[in-house]
Amino acid sequence: MSSPSPLISSFVAGMIGAAVVLGFFFAWTHHHPLAATSAGTTALTNVPSSSEEALTVNAVKKANPAVVSIVISKDIPMYQQQSNPFNDFFGNNFFDPFGSLPSPPPQQQGTQRQEIGGGSGFLVSSDGLIVTNKHVVSDTTADYTVFTNDGQQHTAKVVARDPSNDVAIIKIDGTGYPSLQFGSSDQLRIGQTVLAIGNPLGEFQNTVSKGIVSGLSRSITAGDLTGTSEELTNVIQTDAAINPGNSGGPLVDLNGNVVGVNVATVIGSQNIGFALPSKLVQSVAESVQKTGHIVRPYIGVRYQPITPALQQQMSLPVNYGALVTHGQNPGDAGVIPGSPADAAGIKEGDIILEVDGTKLDDTHNLGALISQKSVGDHVQLKIWHQGATRDATLTLAEIPQ
Repeated sequence: MSSPSPLISSFVAGMIGAAVVLGFFFAWTHHHPLAATSAGTTALTNVPSSSEEALTVNAVKKANPAVVSIVISKDIPMYQQQSNPFNDFFGNNFFDPFGSLPSPPPQQQGTQRQEIGGGSGFLVSSDGLIVTNKHVVSDTTADYTVFTNDGQQHTAKVVARDPSNDVAIIKIDGTGYPSLQFGSSDQLRIGQTVLAIGNPLGEFQNTVSKGIVSGLSRSITAGDLTGTSEELTNVIQTDAAINPGNSGGPLVDLNGNVVGVNVATVIGSQNIGFALPSKLVQSVAESVQKTGHIVRPYIGVRYQPITPALQQQMSLPVNYGALVTHGQNPGDAGVIPGSPADAAGIKEGDIILEVDGTKLDDTHNLGALISQKSVGDHVQLKIWHQGATRDATLTLAEIPQ
């Protein structure tokens, strides 16, 4: 039986049965965004101010100035095929007339700065803090350039990458930038109108697409073209077009407030996209603003989500919940010493059944529920322990850095 990774497993969501979908790709690109100022929005005439059309135009007008394009640049090695000194004028080798000997290997001829990718983001503070996706700025050896909506170019620094979610915070120098406000993703309803803004295909800056919320609390496995994959839980599904390059751009409501962050699309599909909920992203941004790094709550257990198959395999009393179990490496205890779970008396072999009255099943993962809370929050757990259920209250602590 395999177990999740140390420490991170206390709040990282795992795969959730049939809700995990393969074949999703991070929305990113290898094109250069236009460094041009977007056209202004003129006032609508002969359209009621309360109409959806007017609300849409006003929401875009409010959000657009704070949306940015991100360009990834890197020094790429340049290679040149070496010539053979024994070749004649026609390229024939006197000592190898039949070409059976291997050719000399290519020789590196220095490096060349190239743009290798891009994405989107949005400002959340007047002093230049920008939210984007972690996979947009995952390369620690690359340089990042931001183009703001007024066409200005800025060098960006990566401030923080979330270890458990596809969120990152970058910063540009300066003050007086326009910024977006977060709305409540908890209040979203299926069928609600939303707008995705970003840099699709790396060429069309601050493009807007309109759609609805198609689903809530989705769980997917998202992967990029390099084979890297990541499990994302509690994401928003929308039919607003999310194209390559939109990653990190905002999903806004008709008030122009951020309710999600565009993160993935289904390659080859029509209008199936996903966004991280604003509640999660807002907590990341606020923790960086307050502390300079991402503060994450944890309870301090390694666990494995229980499925009907695992129940049968291990003869467990239930087919749902989170089984507290040790890790694969020696010393990887199921309960981290000194953690909130340790203080609450949780033991290996216990099954966490509920968090604050929410049953842990294929749509509610322990890690996802904990990640939505804050350090210092009190959490009520229902636990199966040695043949009986009991309640435990613990206080969430900050995961060790």
